[in-house]
Parts: sequence; C-alpha cells; structure tokens
Amino acid sequence: MMFQLLLLAFFGMLTACIQVPSQQERNDYAQQLVQKKGWKQENILTDDFILRAYLPQTIQTSAVLTVYIEGDGLAWVNSSTPSFDPTPHDPLALKLALLDTTPAVYLARPCQYVVGEDRRGCGEKYWTSHRFSSEVIHSSSQAIDQLKQRFGAKELILVGYSGGGAVAALVAAQRQDVVRLITIAGNLDHYFWSKAHHMTPLFGSLNPADAADRLQNIPQLHYVGGSDQAVGESVARAYASQFPLGKRPTIVVVPDFDHHCCWVERWPSLKK
Repeated sequence: MMFQLLLLAFFGMLTACIQVPSQQERNDYAQQLVQKKGWKQENILTDDFILRAYLPQTIQTSAVLTVYIEGDGLAWVNSSTPSFDPTPHDPLALKLALLDTTPAVYLARPCQYVVGEDRRGCGEKYWTSHRFSSEVIHSSSQAIDQLKQRFGAKELILVGYSGGGAVAALVAAQRQDVVRLITIAGNLDHYFWSKAHHMTPLFGSLNPADAADRLQNIPQLHYVGGSDQAVGESVARAYASQFPLGKRPTIVVVPDFDHHCCWVERWPSLKK
C-alpha cells in the first residue's frame, strides 16, 4: 500500500512538471505575442536587476505614456514549492498592453523572462516574500524613468495586474508624474490578503495600503472580479479604507470575472 501511495505521489509530481511550460517556452510565447503586434523586447539595466520590457518597434513621442506591470507570474509551483523562475505562462498584463491604442509599454517584474547573466540579483525571495520590496520598487521606477525618456513623456498612467497592481501603486507613491493608477485584481493590501488566506505574511515587502497618504491625490481605478477567489473585492476594500472618506479610490467589481477571466476580452471597453 505504501509503495502504491509513493507511486501515485511520484506520478502526480511528474504530471505537474509536465503541465508547467519551461522558461524557454514561456519566453517564446511572449515573443510570439509581441511579434504579432510589431513590438520588440528590451532588457533595462537598473541598480538591482535587469528588467524585461516589451515596447513598439517605432517609438511615438507622447506627453503621456501608459506602463503595464505584470503580475507575480509563476511564483509557486504549488502551495508549498516556490518556482525556479517566475516568468508567467499567461502574461495577462502583456496581453492588455498589446490591446492599448495609446502609446504604451510593458514592464515585467524582476527575474521574469531574463536568462543567464541578465538574471543578476535574482533570488527566490524576489518572487515570494520580497516581491514588493524597496529594491523591487526602486528598480521598477528606474526602468520606468528610462522608458518615459524614450517616449519623451511628461506624465504616466500605471496599470498593474495582480501583484503588479501593488508594484504600480508603490511606484506611484514615490513619484510626482503619475496622473492615473489602474489595477486589475490588484493585491493592494497584502497584509489583509495573507491574513484572509491564512498564509505567511510577505515580511520583506512594502504594502500599498500603508502608502495611502501619498496616493490620495492620484486618480485611481481598481477593477475586481466578482468571482475572484485569489485577490477578491475585500482586498481592494481594505486598501480603500486607509484613505480619507472624501478621497477613497474608485473600485469597480465586474460580475462573473475571476482572477484571469475575462479581462483581456473586455479590456478595450474597460480601459477608458
């Protein structure tokens, strides 16, 4: 009996491994998406990481640039095993960026897509406990500075998906040029989120809810899926509760949407 249980466990692990695309396959998938749109990849050097960006082949000068920030990606293989590489297998923020008809770029999170020497500074903690650490936010803001300069932009719209929503909010809290903050299923209060899911707190991460005083004058729109079991409406409400009554950000709950469905299909009508 014990042998049969071990065998079942082995085949379960093997199946899980087979179902997870390799890092190269995940990279190739993103490359296929951007090539269809006529975009290109670029690695951006920052103090702590080299970050992957995807942007149009031809730069169109614009006063306002929209930056899409990816979610946590493949941070965990299962509930107890961190991934070796956080590159997303379904880059939802990239898909949203490619639908944007205004000047827009995509920024990956640290250690996503990069390989070899470009993984400088990468460590498991940066897609687990320290995913929203000060060095992550600093590097993301540095990369945004470089992208902004490329487009000759003066102002920014930041759009973040899931954990990318937290990064977008924390970056916005440190800048003076963000004119709008939009999140989709954003993890905007990870203290509340980890407690609600009975998980270990992200002890090495900054929390967007703690930056409410620096965010209250930025126009915000936070989309939440009505069926999202990963980062639901309660997380957005906990974040909003940190703002003064007259300055609480707008939360839009979209019925029947969950953490993944159906943001891409509806994005052209949702992004106003």
